[in-house]
Amino acid sequence: MSDKELLSIAEKAAENSYAPYSGFHVGAALLTKDGRVFTGCNIENASYSLTVCAERTALFKAVSEGCTEFEAIAIAGSKTVDFSAPCPPCGACLQVLSEFCKGDLRVVLSDRVLTLSELMPLAFKL
Repeated sequence: MSDKELLSIAEKAAENSYAPYSGFHVGAALLTKDGRVFTGCNIENASYSLTVCAERTALFKAVSEGCTEFEAIAIAGSKTVDFSAPCPPCGACLQVLSEFCKGDLRVVLSDRVLTLSELMPLAFKL
């Protein structure tokens, strides 16, 4: 699957976002090594700390289905339907991704592709 196709799936996932407080809709599409794609969207809560990001939603869905090997994640976010600006993952999502993904995980952000290690060079590990 191409990065462009994966990003398109992330944009579609953003349509399911529940963002009544920020108005910022985010979708993620996580590609497994065996070719499956798990999607997620951000889900806000009136108690802000209980909000969950799109990236973690996709990852938790994948892990709950037994997938623990990943190739790429595409992330699309916007207050409008224009997803042309990059929407990098927050620090919490980067840390959670680093628990399950190798440093060479491709992170697809609209007009650029980075690795997880580039975005989170010093992830906390036990």
